[in-house]
Amino acid sequence: MPTPVPDAPPLEQTFFDDPVLDRLMGTTIALAAEVYMLRSRLRAVERMLAKEGREPETIDEAAERRDAMAFVQHILGPTLGEQQSRGPE
Repeated sequence: MPTPVPDAPPLEQTFFDDPVLDRLMGTTIALAAEVYMLRSRLRAVERMLAKEGREPETIDEAAERRDAMAFVQHILGPTLGEQQSRGPE
């Protein structure tokens, strides 16, 4: 681990005194980015469908569940913090 240098900027950006709150901030930002991207893509798909006069197709429920689990793991990943960077104990 590097030795801290007096008056040097922190090695990673921090917003709060509690590192847990910083990880929660990371999770919130990641979620906000995902939501915005989904909204943007959904609008594009809805415009395409409307131009073609079509309705969305039915979905594969098992695939949706797998995707939902992967999404949750991705979004909650930053909450793992240091443990995530150290690997299994």
